Amino acid sequence: MPQERVRKVVITGVLGAIAVFLGVTRLGFIPWFTGASLTIMHVPVVIGAVLEGPGVGLGIGLIFGVFSMLQAAIAPTGPADVWFTNPLISVVPRLFIGPAAWLVWRALQRWPWLALVTAGAAGSLTNTFLVLGAIGFLGLLPWAAMLPIVLFNGVPEAIASALLTLAIVAAYRRLPVRTQGARL
Repeated sequence: MPQERVRKVVITGVLGAIAVFLGVTRLGFIPWFTGASLTIMHVPVVIGAVLEGPGVGLGIGLIFGVFSMLQAAIAPTGPADVWFTNPLISVVPRLFIGPAAWLVWRALQRWPWLALVTAGAAGSLTNTFLVLGAIGFLGLLPWAAMLPIVLFNGVPEAIASALLTLAIVAAYRRLPVRTQGARL
C-alpha cells in the first residue's frame, strides 16, 4: 500500500511539473487564428487522472491552477490575465478537470480508445466551461461573448486534448492498434 501512495505522489509531482513547464516555456500555448492561444496545459491533469485516479488528477489540477494564478500575477501576458489572479477563476475550475476526466474514463473504459478520446475532451471542456463560467458569474465578460470563445478556442482545445490523451496514454499502456481487423 505505501508503494502505491508513493507512486501517486511521484506521478502527481512529475505531471504537475510538466504542466508548469508547459506554462513557463509557453509550449503549452499554441498560437491560434483568433489571437488567443489554445492551451494544452490541462492535458497532464487528464493523463494523471486516467492513469492514477481522481485524487491524482485533483492534485495536478491544483498545481496547474496555483501556477496559473502566480503566472498571471508575476508575468502577465495580456489584459485578461488580471482576472486569473482570482483563485475562483484560476484554481477552483482546475480542481474539477481530473475528476471529470476520470469519471468519463471509468464509464467508458470497456472501450479504451473511445474512453481516452472522450476523457481528454471532457477534461478540456470542464476547464473551458468552468473558467468561463467563473468569469461570467463574476461579471468580467458578458455571457454572449462566451459562445465564440467556446467554439473557436474551447472546441479545438478539446480536440487537441483528446488526441494527446489518446496518443500518450495508449503508448504508456501499450494499447494495441487495430485497423480493419488487422493488428499492427
